[in-house]
Amino acid sequence: LPPTAIRLWTTAGALWRTPVPAGGRAYAEPMPPRFLQLADVAEILNISSAQAYALVRSGDLPAIKVGGRGQWRVESEQLEGYIQRMYAATREFVVAHPLGGGTGEDDDADEG
Repeated sequence: LPPTAIRLWTTAGALWRTPVPAGGRAYAEPMPPRFLQLADVAEILNISSAQAYALVRSGDLPAIKVGGRGQWRVESEQLEGYIQRMYAATREFVVAHPLGGGTGEDDDADEG
């Protein structure tokens, strides 16, 4: 193999890549999956499966349906894009609603 080669292989359902550095030993590192199940999305975002489903059905989180039973899958890049959009929206909210702004609203009502 050329020094910059990468071998792909699977084990226990996970895809791994093995970079082969010039003159060195190959080592294995896991490749993140391209598509995630809604249960995985829920775990990553620390929300319920029902909330993950609602994000997909509302169109806030782009997803596809695959297979005969129409299982939802979210592309990892789409999830990362959603997270970045939520960071941006939160920054805008914080700027527009500074702490101690005297609105009387409980901005952290969903925290407990």
